[in-house]
Amino acid sequence: MINRYPSFYGLGIAPNILAVLDKLTLTVPTPIQEQSIPQAIEGKDIMGIAQTGTGKTFAFGIPLLQHLLKNPHVRGLVLVPTRELAEQVDESLRKIGTPLGIKTAVLIGGESIGRQVQALRRNPHVIVATPGRLLDHLAQKTLMLRDMKMVVLDEADRMLDMGFAPQLQRILPFLPKERQTFLFSATMPENIIAMAQSYLKLPLRVEIARSGTAAKDIAQELFFVSQPEKPRLLEKILQEYRGSVLVFARTKFSAKKIAAHLRVLGHTAAEFHSNRSLNQRREALAGFKNGKYRIMVATDIAARGIDVQNIELVINYDLPTVAEDYIHRIGRTGRAGGSGYAISFARPDEKRDVQAIERLMRINLPISKLPPLPPPAAPYIREPEPSFRKNRFPRQGNQRSFRIQRQIKGNKRDPSDTRRM
Repeated sequence: MINRYPSFYGLGIAPNILAVLDKLTLTVPTPIQEQSIPQAIEGKDIMGIAQTGTGKTFAFGIPLLQHLLKNPHVRGLVLVPTRELAEQVDESLRKIGTPLGIKTAVLIGGESIGRQVQALRRNPHVIVATPGRLLDHLAQKTLMLRDMKMVVLDEADRMLDMGFAPQLQRILPFLPKERQTFLFSATMPENIIAMAQSYLKLPLRVEIARSGTAAKDIAQELFFVSQPEKPRLLEKILQEYRGSVLVFARTKFSAKKIAAHLRVLGHTAAEFHSNRSLNQRREALAGFKNGKYRIMVATDIAARGIDVQNIELVINYDLPTVAEDYIHRIGRTGRAGGSGYAISFARPDEKRDVQAIERLMRINLPISKLPPLPPPAAPYIREPEPSFRKNRFPRQGNQRSFRIQRQIKGNKRDPSDTRRM
């Protein structure tokens, strides 16, 4: 009898990897896995496009690990745009690789480079890295890439844009010309696809959903609201939902301000942005996962860097500067086939930004009328000035005591007072 249902069996996966997948209770591949894995195992370069939360890590991870098991003398490199995504990819690869003796190393900024050097001395089979920290190791000659026969660019559109493109161009000469390369992302603009050709050799394009397609079970809603009314609308929406909520802000200063306001309202809220240290970001993410924080307020570094199951609601407090980032943001909910909800706030002067998102997704975002808003609550906590401003012109001594001394001495300057007048 022919099995009508897809299975990891029959995709060309080695028996020992299949045994690990069985122990992880992973029996049915997602569409991107089903279509990518056999072609990748055959040695083809892959350009994979699928919605967020559809299992892209295993789509490239399983062929990567199988190739390394068959060829112990070669290694694999996975490049990602954020620290959190690097740790997430490493965690996923270790689920399959560790029982099979595969060792990994994570090279990211914000962490001790000495500890990373020690990890490299253990000759890991797979290195997961952000471009900046990888270049640091190449400059210090603590790492060679000549045996990296398998290279992955995860979130490839972000990796190939102008932010990371110069770093990738510096990394490329260190890689062997004969290699297998995978590019995976949920969005792949045409200009990025053209740039990607220089990294790939006769690539097979596996497109499960057209670039810019969101998961089908994410309900979306849009409010046009003035900037001063956004805090009250946020408060109103949070009263209507009980689950975990991820709030996206455009800037790190806005994220800090929103989180402070939510804490004033009595919510447990964490911040997640580039002004937070690596340990602070880890604590925020762990607290969000285990329920310590109901709400996490983040910038776009969280749009591609976290995998938290069962996020009930994503709120775009600010619209993203790039339409493609909207797809990645709302993809934090409704993951792995689940349902989710995404609500966006747009100022009246941001209609063009909304239209750009709608053109990308080829849908019209449903617009809702503003509900009755709660009365104005406590104002945002005023952010303290950066320390460099506080101490930019340090004063010597107590100014009031100097004035009193001058008054006592009849406003005559004390010769011992050497301050400038």
